[in-house]
Amino acid sequence: MQNYGYEGYPSDMGGTQSVQRQEVVRVKGLYKRYSRKADWAVTNVTFSCREGEIVGLLGHNGAGKSTTLKCLEGMLPFERGTITIAGHDIQRDGEAAKQNMGFVTDNHATFVKMTGLQYINFMADVYEVPTKLREKRLAALEQVFQLGKPIENLISSYSHGMRQKICMMGSLIHHPKLWILDEPMTGLDPRTMKAVSSFMHRYVAAGNSIIFSSHALNTVAKLCDRVVLIRKGEQVNELNVKQIYATNPNFDFEEYFLRNERQE
Repeated sequence: MQNYGYEGYPSDMGGTQSVQRQEVVRVKGLYKRYSRKADWAVTNVTFSCREGEIVGLLGHNGAGKSTTLKCLEGMLPFERGTITIAGHDIQRDGEAAKQNMGFVTDNHATFVKMTGLQYINFMADVYEVPTKLREKRLAALEQVFQLGKPIENLISSYSHGMRQKICMMGSLIHHPKLWILDEPMTGLDPRTMKAVSSFMHRYVAAGNSIIFSSHALNTVAKLCDRVVLIRKGEQVNELNVKQIYATNPNFDFEEYFLRNERQE
């Protein structure tokens, strides 16, 4: 199969580029609760993500990871703080902010009465991707996800893993500056996990950014440049994974996480 140029997501994604690492995401002092009487679901979370970076959110179930991502994406309003995406405030300029992001939810929500191809074209229409360009991008994404012939079938017939694949493909068809994923590897087979991991590195090497949450510590350790630890809605630490492994190649990420994320 032909390898397409950068706009078509090539197998080499253009290689290492000399790009100025601009800040793509800034979350500052984020507070979120679901009702006035409820406890804070997220308290004073602050972090950033620059071009070329993969940032992971780690925490126990209910820690506030998904809530943070949904605020970041614009799905949930929040009480305090600011979120900017590619220079656009998510509350004041939400449409422009969302043009610069793609989001894969933890429940892989999509339109199950569409075929996979109809869904991809629907997403491309929403983001006004020209026909020729969407064809190139879809062909290149198929090299990564290898959905194959089932892309012509109804999504309602898909397995859990296939729905995850089509959601990822739909979230990338407009080539977002920021790719947001909530538990991205859940349901994927080992081959696809490896292909997606490789794609994530190539994607940020081309000047984009990725933020994702995960419970798979080994995946986080291998993929992330930095990790934000969240416990009971509060940000408790931020780790520079690359620096840690550069100074201590035997650092046990799982042991550190379990020791510091022990619930009271």
